[in-house]
Amino acid sequence: MKQINNKTERIHSLDFLRAIMMLLGLVLHSALTYNVTNHGNAWEIKDPESNYILTDFIVLLIHSFRMPIFFLVAGFFGSMLFYERGVIQMFKNRISRIVFPFIVFLFILSPIIYFSFSYTIAVFENPFVNSTQLFSNIFVFIPKGTSHLWFLYYLIYVTLITSLLGLLLKKSKNISNKITNIFNWIIKRSITRIAFFSSFTFLILTYLETSMVNASTSLIPDLNTFVFYFFFYIVGWILFKSKGLLNSFMKYDWQFVAFAVFLIITQGLLIQYSGMDLKPNSNSAILISFNSIIVWLFIFGITGLFIRYGSKHSKRMRYISDSSYWVYLIHLPLTAIIPAFIWEFPLPALVKFIIVLSLTTLICFATYHYLVRNTFIGKFLNGKKYPKKIKEKPVANTVYN
Repeated sequence: MKQINNKTERIHSLDFLRAIMMLLGLVLHSALTYNVTNHGNAWEIKDPESNYILTDFIVLLIHSFRMPIFFLVAGFFGSMLFYERGVIQMFKNRISRIVFPFIVFLFILSPIIYFSFSYTIAVFENPFVNSTQLFSNIFVFIPKGTSHLWFLYYLIYVTLITSLLGLLLKKSKNISNKITNIFNWIIKRSITRIAFFSSFTFLILTYLETSMVNASTSLIPDLNTFVFYFFFYIVGWILFKSKGLLNSFMKYDWQFVAFAVFLIITQGLLIQYSGMDLKPNSNSAILISFNSIIVWLFIFGITGLFIRYGSKHSKRMRYISDSSYWVYLIHLPLTAIIPAFIWEFPLPALVKFIIVLSLTTLICFATYHYLVRNTFIGKFLNGKKYPKKIKEKPVANTVYN
């Protein structure tokens, strides 16, 4: 990994990986409306005409690795800021890039999200709903929860606590070096790292008494959500000190992903046909074991694939990375309201899912390109305005910002 003036160059593979994990939120939320499973208050929209079990599998598959990978990569880049720019500059960066966007978009999006969900639910129940009645109460403009911005909310907490731990370890170099050496020993051994981190995850999920942590969107911090994602952030934080070993992730990358998919299918069949009373988020030791292994197979496998195929600068990849923040922020109300306009179409659930996903993606990227990228909004989200066309070759010492 090249360094210039002790600053790590932009790591294109992890930057792109972080972006794709955010954008998979569009796929997940577009699929939820067409699930056979009833998700209750977590996702109240359910197309009364079209449901298909494959969309349930898509949701289960993405949910099993998306946010753990995102928090691990966030921890990696947080550690980079901490050790290369210093704690003051890191806090300034995180406040401008996480805290301010969270507050601003929480208040902007809350009434829009409320309207989108309420309108679609009402249409599914009564096609002749009067949409103006949805804003009859002024309190709908006050955020009741974090919605899909929950990850920013918890990033604030984990960043603060991890930084404090980092400051303590800076004063004890012996302990810090021992942690790094042990971590290096584990990371170098492909099977050992799967076994070690899976075992640790098993203990955490057993302690939390759940096989799957459903992220809390409450404004009151949830212990389960914090503990679970704090663990992945910490692993990413320590991984930065071992960034020279990232290429080792390419060993068995395809095999790990393939085995994880096999285990996901096996788990789904076990839940569906075993006759055992197994719910996806139960505290069953069987499901905890499955999920603990699956998440790390995906983490090391998918990260390895991105390092293998995405380590070089690409204009398309860079554009997607730059746009991912905006696209994720605004996508949720679109995935919620578009189903209201197509629910009566005589189309299979998968086709409707693709329509919702395609229209959401098109609108999000179009608005980014024309209204955000080279404007004050783009500077607010990404730290600076970007030209609409990306240069073919990156600046020599571009640093992740």
